Amino acid sequence: MRLEKIVYKKLLEVPKGKVTTYKELAKAVGIKNGQRAIGKIMNKNPFPAIVPCHRVVNSNGTIGGYAYGQKVKNNMLSKEGIKIKNGKILDFEKNVHRF
Repeated sequence: MRLEKIVYKKLLEVPKGKVTTYKELAKAVGIKNGQRAIGKIMNKNPFPAIVPCHRVVNSNGTIGGYAYGQKVKNNMLSKEGIKIKNGKILDFEKNVHRF
């Protein structure tokens, strides 16, 4: 199976109202120090309505980039109940999904 499919399948485990980090997702699929690789895979996600790449954020609690813009990502996370202030997730550790 291609790496992209493995990553997208793993990402489907992150429930609505939770986020995971690029690092956590990389570790979950067996890519050591694979944060950048995960970011590139998320950026090319052909199914953003199905595979919730907006739920992948930076390890420091900032929301990170998004192919459709940070404002869109911020809005999507907010609609799922994630509270964000100045581009940073409030109660970050409480909202992180660990695999």
